[in-house]
Amino acid sequence: MGTSLSSRNGAPRAPIRAYLPTRYEQSVEEAKTSIGFDPDFAFGYVNLASSYVALGRTDEAEKTLQRAFERKLQNPLFLIQLYEIAFLKGDEAGMERESAQAHGKPGLEDSMSNSEGLVLAYSGHLEEARKMSRRATDLAREAEQRETAALYETDAAMRESLFGNASTARPRAMAALGLSRSRNVEYKVALVLALSGDSSRSETFTNDLSKRFPEDTTVRFTYTPTLRALLALNHSQPSKAIELLQTALPYELGAGNLYPAYIRGESYLSAHQGREAVLEFQKILDHRGIVVTDPIGALAHLQLGRAYALSGDEDKARTAYQDFLTFWKDADPDIPILKQAKLEYAKLQ
Repeated sequence: MGTSLSSRNGAPRAPIRAYLPTRYEQSVEEAKTSIGFDPDFAFGYVNLASSYVALGRTDEAEKTLQRAFERKLQNPLFLIQLYEIAFLKGDEAGMERESAQAHGKPGLEDSMSNSEGLVLAYSGHLEEARKMSRRATDLAREAEQRETAALYETDAAMRESLFGNASTARPRAMAALGLSRSRNVEYKVALVLALSGDSSRSETFTNDLSKRFPEDTTVRFTYTPTLRALLALNHSQPSKAIELLQTALPYELGAGNLYPAYIRGESYLSAHQGREAVLEFQKILDHRGIVVTDPIGALAHLQLGRAYALSGDEDKARTAYQDFLTFWKDADPDIPILKQAKLEYAKLQ
């Protein structure tokens, strides 16, 4: 189910620390301090493990969680973290083991089902991912966790929009809003709508987000710039999109995902600046501990191929396309972005 993505694209790989802000290293020290004060504070181990994963130090993350288990501490996030670490390592047996432990456990099975859906979609098994996501949403709704259910819906809608299934993505996004209008849900809905070409409704939700959370750092410096940049890109204004995303640069690696970098890369492609686009998509590939199971981690290989082709480096372009197509060799054949990738790769031969 999980497959390890190796870096075979030939691009120069900057060390992880060259990109990462000190935030994650500071988080490591703060988490260690909190554990030192209270060795039985379970969330301290969650924070420490997640910071290690973001830094690419998965072995230390595993050891951290093992220490928590030795103290007989319990937190639903422990199993999810171990599942994601196993995914990053390409350890299918480990993933199956953690998934089995979550079965039948209220408050955990839904989260694990959503994680499994993300992993399935990551390798192009979209129909199976849909089934798993529906299960996650149903379990959350049965437990009356409406915001959680809404976030599962937006995760599903996001991958549909990224993969080119706009007609499927839009209703799922709107269904999420029927469950919750929280900050994160509305952001993801606006993002899905923009990615699906519905700029008008996306702009409405973007404006609403800015009005409701005018002092929120994440909204001001990550969510809003990303959304407005994507809207500019939809209006064939890549230079404006690139300019808008400058605001997100100091924050994007600490924001829990790399969508600003992904949209910036697409903006550079649209502006016919292949070399600049290479750097953005390579950034995503260099930070799997931040991206984890998000579909842009897989799509970055394809986008890197497009960027190299645009910059005139056909050898590296072919390699990047091969990486993507090899990883998606068993993917559902009717996914629009896969069909397009095969056509583009054929032209390079």
